[in-house]
Amino acid sequence: MESDCRIPVACCRPRVLVLHALFWGLVSLRVFGAALLSEDKTTAVKPVVSPCWLLEDFIVTSACSQCNTFQTSWSSCEQTGYVERINCTRSNKDEYKSCRSAVMEEHLFWKFEAAMLALTVVFAIVVVVRQRWLDRLASEKVRRQIESI
Repeated sequence: MESDCRIPVACCRPRVLVLHALFWGLVSLRVFGAALLSEDKTTAVKPVVSPCWLLEDFIVTSACSQCNTFQTSWSSCEQTGYVERINCTRSNKDEYKSCRSAVMEEHLFWKFEAAMLALTVVFAIVVVVRQRWLDRLASEKVRRQIESI
């Protein structure tokens, strides 16, 4: 009596298992190695001055807008590409703060939706092809059993 397992026998061969272990070992080495290397680069400690909007209340004086060519070198612009001008109430300082634009968020949302739709289609096709292949194998098995009678 044969088992009802749907895992192909090819996946359990030692060579395939070793290749899987090697692949995932290299992936984890790459990820953890990158994390360790990024920690080593912080040898010189610079005093960090907190922006006023982290410590006190502020008023937005200019709405969130895309950075122009002059502003792209600023650290507040590098994070999202959008910046808003704020005024801290207690210290009365004008500063620029990184912000997330509604247009950018909508663009990222539709990009994500398209990627999910594409993955859904790809995996649906994979499921249909695999099911047809398994059905063909089952019918071949039944045919061989009938022929042997």
